[in-house]
Amino acid sequence: MPKKRVIIVGGGFGGLEVAKSLESCDVEILLVDRTNYHLFQPLLYQVAMAGLSPAEIASPIRGILAEQKNVRVVLGEVTRIDLTAREVFIGKEEDAKGEPYDWLVLAVGAQNSYFGHDEWESFAPGLKSLEDALEIRRRVLLAFEQAERVTEPSERARLLTFAVIGGGPTGVEMCGAIAELARFVLSKDFRAADVRSAKTILIEAGPRILTSFPEDLAQSAVEQLAEIGVEVRTNARVVAIDREGVELDVGDADDLPGLGKGRERTRIEASTVLWGAGVRASDLAKGLGVPLDKQGRVIVGKDCALADHPEVFAIGDMARFEEKGEVLPGVSPVAMQQGRYVARIIRFEAESDGRPPRDAFWYLDKGSMATIGRSRAIAYARGIKMSGFVAWLAWLFIHVFYLIGFRNRFVVLVNWFWSYLSYKRGARLITATGWRPSQTPPDRRLTTG
Repeated sequence: MPKKRVIIVGGGFGGLEVAKSLESCDVEILLVDRTNYHLFQPLLYQVAMAGLSPAEIASPIRGILAEQKNVRVVLGEVTRIDLTAREVFIGKEEDAKGEPYDWLVLAVGAQNSYFGHDEWESFAPGLKSLEDALEIRRRVLLAFEQAERVTEPSERARLLTFAVIGGGPTGVEMCGAIAELARFVLSKDFRAADVRSAKTILIEAGPRILTSFPEDLAQSAVEQLAEIGVEVRTNARVVAIDREGVELDVGDADDLPGLGKGRERTRIEASTVLWGAGVRASDLAKGLGVPLDKQGRVIVGKDCALADHPEVFAIGDMARFEEKGEVLPGVSPVAMQQGRYVARIIRFEAESDGRPPRDAFWYLDKGSMATIGRSRAIAYARGIKMSGFVAWLAWLFIHVFYLIGFRNRFVVLVNWFWSYLSYKRGARLITATGWRPSQTPPDRRLTTG
């Protein structure tokens, strides 16, 4: 009798947890991903800001699962899923071959959302992939290089102005890293341009940044950002982005939905604009023909499965899971816990040869962290609040602990220690990235930075 088959789409945190948790289960596992590596996304901004190289936060999926005999890894993109026939199609439609499954786990993550303005992507790349990180690194470093050449003060000021849109952890981390890069790392490398005068601006549409943290910790983050020269602008809604900068609708929070009483238009002239304001689910969800929320996430039940297809699970950023009236955030701990939970269900049903009642998934929140810069961070876990150096140490060791592979952990720790002592960063390379906007035609003018 052939073994039952599990197909996992996505080799991120959730997908890997499903595969590894089924190691001793008597099933055949097919893991499909469009890249051949697992990416440690929480440290992606370190690559974007020249702190780490890509190889230090990525590991080959085949290497991670090499010792697990019941897993086969396929490099490819899932283009269609037939829920009725229980088949997954990999590759171009005309060449795709259906892969049958008994259980299907969708863990393909999220992509940047520009809230209906996909044309902004050319001017303000987000941070979701290694390609994004390398493109951001190229733009940031090239801005400093161009500032060294120009003589016009206003143009130099524009080149040394960096606008980051979105006051969540990603935006805060990118702002802190840019400010430190200018003030401490590059300050001795340039002669004509005073890179210490670089201006970094964090733009948030709401009344405060880091809304998932307690208000006093969010305020501590604002103060720590100010210490390294980052300007925080709240109640500032982006209305336009072009290659010269950002146009904002600013004013009182009460008037945020539109330009009205107490609000006005203002513009930031900036050569580099980065996006960290929103995400949406993978486009793969659209083709399922099942209910989705406004962010394109698959609406799942208490067992992380589709309502009419209990053999199909969606986890992590791709799923909308509500617990106690709140939607679980799209963070790696949620995906990992959901992955282990789904694996337990599959194991139980495979071994019982049936579908016994399923216990509901519940999320154990171990806390949230955001780093702001060297020795600066905030952390909140089970009522305990930390900020400054203590929070930074906690953030450092927790992130290193979760890196895949001993070599990655050791290299990252050594690099960070060296960077801390010397203010040196060894990945300051300007390279062609091959990056193209995912939603809009490329603006070739941007190749000059």
